[in-house]
Amino acid sequence: MTEMKIVRVEEQIIRLEHVNSIGVIGDPGCEGLGTYNMKVYAGALEESGKADITLIAGDLVPAGKKRYYQQIQEMTEALAKNPVYCLRGNHDTGEYTEYFGEKNYGLLTDKFAVVVMDNALRTFEEEGLELLSKVLSMEEVNQVIIAFHIPVPNHFIMNCVSEEEFSRLKKAYEPWKHKVKYLLCGHVHSRFVDEVDGIPLICTGGGGAMIEDVSKDIRACDVEHHIVRFYEKNGELNYEIVNLSEDCYTQEGKEAILGEKLHETVQAELLAHFRYLMFADRAGRRGLNEISNLFRALAASEYYHARNFYSILDRPPAFKETVETFVPGENFEFEHLYPMLREYARTHESPVTQQAYEGAAAAEKVHGVLLRKAVEVETFSEGEIYVCPICGYVMVGESVPERCPVCGGPKKQYEAFWVEEEKE
Repeated sequence: MTEMKIVRVEEQIIRLEHVNSIGVIGDPGCEGLGTYNMKVYAGALEESGKADITLIAGDLVPAGKKRYYQQIQEMTEALAKNPVYCLRGNHDTGEYTEYFGEKNYGLLTDKFAVVVMDNALRTFEEEGLELLSKVLSMEEVNQVIIAFHIPVPNHFIMNCVSEEEFSRLKKAYEPWKHKVKYLLCGHVHSRFVDEVDGIPLICTGGGGAMIEDVSKDIRACDVEHHIVRFYEKNGELNYEIVNLSEDCYTQEGKEAILGEKLHETVQAELLAHFRYLMFADRAGRRGLNEISNLFRALAASEYYHARNFYSILDRPPAFKETVETFVPGENFEFEHLYPMLREYARTHESPVTQQAYEGAAAAEKVHGVLLRKAVEVETFSEGEIYVCPICGYVMVGESVPERCPVCGGPKKQYEAFWVEEEKE
């Protein structure tokens, strides 16, 4: 138990000593192995490392190519705090067995067993069903977690295997159903707990992929990235869902020189983003639409670079508490900083700079008003917002003026931001 690495499973039944708990990470890599996703995965590995072993419940990679498997393997082995076992997901095709070995296997501990079953193609393999029956029939086995990637039919989502496939699974465990304590799956980038066939079903997909809306009852805004931890206590197999904070992995940003260089890189990428957007505007005004389009694409690329680097440094508070942290900065700008700089520009005969600070101060004041409203994130209802592209002034509502109150820019040039109504 000293090697902290992804375990390549060579045998269908593995006996583990001194294992009383297991951490489960769902869907770390199916949306890509980008920096933000991998930061969440790093935090998940750190939290899961508090258990004796870790199981990744599928979709380690976006596609089953060697370079992705190698990348996730190197990342995992650099960060894991305990041995990591894997379960094949629908994205984990191609070279999966070369890296991780058996697709169907059982982990037998002194306290419980985990039977890992491949249903990545929406069907349970006969090999896995036979293994499940074999493990359940063992006299020494009393508490079992059946783990697979794609959910069985449930009360929350339709994205699951067929009733016929579930019937095949039920037939395999039916003689020993009393031993099955939990059904465990991933695939859905959220989480829910249900009961099917009288057995708790735990669905977890919060280990790296962006959390998504599942239904009206399971919204992305109500679910955090997370892991699931199973543990034995007083002879019973229990579980808990452990949420990961948005600053769940902070190790690398704390290194002094690296932290400084990350800050410099973010600034350089954002400057490039801004310069490319400016040039795209100039090209567009000259009718060079292809050139404008190119530089807008390059600007977007530079923004995503900056976002990735900044995500390593970012230490955000809980989401619903974050909006309020932006208010003091906006207030300081329009109440103190910009008026002071505007006056300095005036006394130094710099009228263009003076005008820029006057316009910005007016916009920042509106920012402050809107952010104070948005502190109550659940009730904020401003769905139509307009920005003057000449001076940056912000206006809300349907009855915006024909000309910008600050610079006089025409309404037809306003940039519109609105929330599309959800379709039933």
